[in-house]
Amino acid sequence: MQLLHTQLEVGPEPIEVGRARKWVRAQLDAVFPVPDGRRAETLVLLVSELVTNAVVHTGRPAVLRLGLGLPEPGAAGTMRLEVVDGSSRPPQRRSAGGDDTGGRGLELVELLADRWGWHREGSGKRVWCEIDWPAGGGRRSRHPSPAVF
Repeated sequence: MQLLHTQLEVGPEPIEVGRARKWVRAQLDAVFPVPDGRRAETLVLLVSELVTNAVVHTGRPAVLRLGLGLPEPGAAGTMRLEVVDGSSRPPQRRSAGGDDTGGRGLELVELLADRWGWHREGSGKRVWCEIDWPAGGGRRSRHPSPAVF
């Protein structure tokens, strides 16, 4: 059962990243009376990385989509983030040095998400990641997920 499926339009300015983080926190608070703090903060960090990549590297507006699915109370579910932007350029991992303030975004996504990937969409692309909720476990994969908004 899909509990929440919503989206936020994000402008091309870096300040929009903070607005996206606040928006996701508000969505989580509305669905979970006692949220899992660790997973919630992981989700907020993933939002920050994906939205930053979209607005900083493309200079274009983007759409952030959030889907929360919990099949039954206490059963494993999935949270899915998607960021759709107008650039067809694929996401690229960068090699960040010790003092660099950027260049680690996709590495964080790979480490924190249970699954992630991207595909072209029209003249742009869709970058997505998923977190198993509440404690799905399983192996991590970069293979495309069948769930698409």
